[in-house]
Amino acid sequence: MTIPILVGRRFSVGKFQIVATPIAHSAHMLRYTVFLDGKRIGAMASVPSESDCRWLHKPPPTPPLVPFQYVYRPGRPKKGAPPRAPLDAQAPREELPHGMAFPQPTDER
Repeated sequence: MTIPILVGRRFSVGKFQIVATPIAHSAHMLRYTVFLDGKRIGAMASVPSESDCRWLHKPPPTPPLVPFQYVYRPGRPKKGAPPRAPLDAQAPREELPHGMAFPQPTDER
């Protein structure tokens, strides 16, 4: 059984030249390489339209990268809510009943 392999072709869309070549190890897919004035400006796996070619030639500007910052910003407290306790304050410890000891940690892991 022989698998038919597509043959490449050349065509133009507006002022852009497109060269379609078979993608390696694929019997039915083509890589469409876009050229402008003999200079390669990009490639696609689907047939490019003129707007695709213009986008490859002059992509839209991208905003500058902003580093990720994790900041906890709680919302406004509800009416009548008690004021927040400072983070340094700890809850008071309860007294242990007489004769009761803290459990000792074990090294079993």
